[in-house]
Amino acid sequence: MTGFAGIELGGTKVVIAFGTGPGDISQRVRIATTTPSETLAEVTRLISERIKEAGLVGIGIASFGPIGLDRALPDFGRILKTPKPNWSGADIVGPLSRFGVPIGLATDVGAAALAEGRWGACRGLSDHAYVTVGTGVGVGAVVNTQLVRGVLHPEAGHISVRHDRRADPFEGVCPFHGDCLEGLVSGPAIAARLGRQGEEVAADDPVWELVAGYLVQMAATLTYTLSPQRIVLGGSVGDNGHLLARVRALLRTELAGYIGHLKDAQAIEHFLVAPGLGPWSGVLGGFALAADAAVASI
Repeated sequence: MTGFAGIELGGTKVVIAFGTGPGDISQRVRIATTTPSETLAEVTRLISERIKEAGLVGIGIASFGPIGLDRALPDFGRILKTPKPNWSGADIVGPLSRFGVPIGLATDVGAAALAEGRWGACRGLSDHAYVTVGTGVGVGAVVNTQLVRGVLHPEAGHISVRHDRRADPFEGVCPFHGDCLEGLVSGPAIAARLGRQGEEVAADDPVWELVAGYLVQMAATLTYTLSPQRIVLGGSVGDNGHLLARVRALLRTELAGYIGHLKDAQAIEHFLVAPGLGPWSGVLGGFALAADAAVASI
């Protein structure tokens, strides 16, 4: 067997699987994200156990961010300044270099965007975006089949949005910007607003209208700036079907007929969609990164 190791490195857990795609994937193994040394030691141990059986030809890492992605810079493969204790500056690529195979690296949401384009809700499309709303708000953008990355990866979760403080006096929870998009709609923002987690909030609670109103501004911004063929809305908050329906209903009004092919409700329904890969998007994104790295190394 010849395949890849897909690693989804999250702030609370790490998920690892081996294979080549949705039809060839091992059972996911989950471990806790503790300190960098403990976590990465366990990841390398698990890969070491499977390397011969899996015929490993590449490793793909879908990591929480911010993370250095420019191979020309000294911070490549390192977690940048993060509120997660002990992880700022952690080298996540170095410990895996011992296996001598190509390593692909992207943010978790960027990897999910690649996976959705290769096998999921955006299969066959050259230009699309993946938005995840959960502990934070992240965006992965694919343009002409390539993942968008520059000096840093997109940080569209921190865009400013219209915030009517009379209708919504909530100050926001982003430690940098207060009421940026992430500061207003993330899981921690909902918990701070209401004193309970989003999964405990009824679908008819007024907070969802506020959240949808902010998310539709992001959807419109991505539509105008990237001109994607499709936008996927996921994450522990974004996966709520009623929230997707609310954002769809508002997007048509927000665009105001300016984007000709998105004038009717049916077009919006096909444009703004739920993820197609569910909980597998992270490790499958790792497979996609590993496959691309393996090809690039030839």
